[in-house]
Amino acid sequence: MSKIVKVIEVIATSEKSFSDAAQNAVKEASKSVKNIRSVYINEMNANVQNNLIVSYAVNAKISFELE
Repeated sequence: MSKIVKVIEVIATSEKSFSDAAQNAVKEASKSVKNIRSVYINEMNANVQNNLIVSYAVNAKISFELE
């Protein structure tokens, strides 16, 4: 029996870390999709003010299995 897996792209941010931004992407996606199986971080970037990182962002591809 084959499985159908779909991929969505989510942009998420955090003031703490890239890891926290990735978790926020999964948390936000889980509000509208079920059966999340993996997250692939496509891009990462950070905003800097006064020589300090003030926010982190990720562009994540989240895969989930269709029922």
